[in-house]
Amino acid sequence: MSPVLAGLLVFLMRVSDMSLDTLRLLFVMRGRKLLSALIGATQAAVFILAVSTVLSNELNLWTVLGYAGGFGTGVAVGMIAEEKLALGYAMFHIYSKERGKVIALALRNAGHAATLFAAQGKCGDVSVVHCAVSRRKAPAVRTLVERADPEAFITLEEVRPLRRGYFRR
Repeated sequence: MSPVLAGLLVFLMRVSDMSLDTLRLLFVMRGRKLLSALIGATQAAVFILAVSTVLSNELNLWTVLGYAGGFGTGVAVGMIAEEKLALGYAMFHIYSKERGKVIALALRNAGHAATLFAAQGKCGDVSVVHCAVSRRKAPAVRTLVERADPEAFITLEEVRPLRRGYFRR
């Protein structure tokens, strides 16, 4: 096998390996045990093939570049794939000086559960709205909140529901 072809093969295997590894890690963090195990087994097989390809041939610049480049590219590809899958749930924390009730009503009218709190901020009274949604719905919820109050401060975090609650699918 030519050194360039060997480097390309190693690159493709490492992209696959690291994409799977990144997805596996993200699924582990979300508690998806069986899926994580299946991805991990597949990833291990691809890793062994990549390493054996590198070690069975003469070490050269192309295989080293393929290995390193595939590693970095695979991490990015895995993150993009996970983002597109958008599995799990996210919790919006929305802070508004004057339009908390409007935001909560807009979220509820769109079919989402919203909890409204009165709070004290650095500069006085604020409203805080919490809204848990599936990650697939997060862009639409963000748009809805920004329309209701362009000045709202919004944070987003991933959550793992433990028990009950309302989630629009």
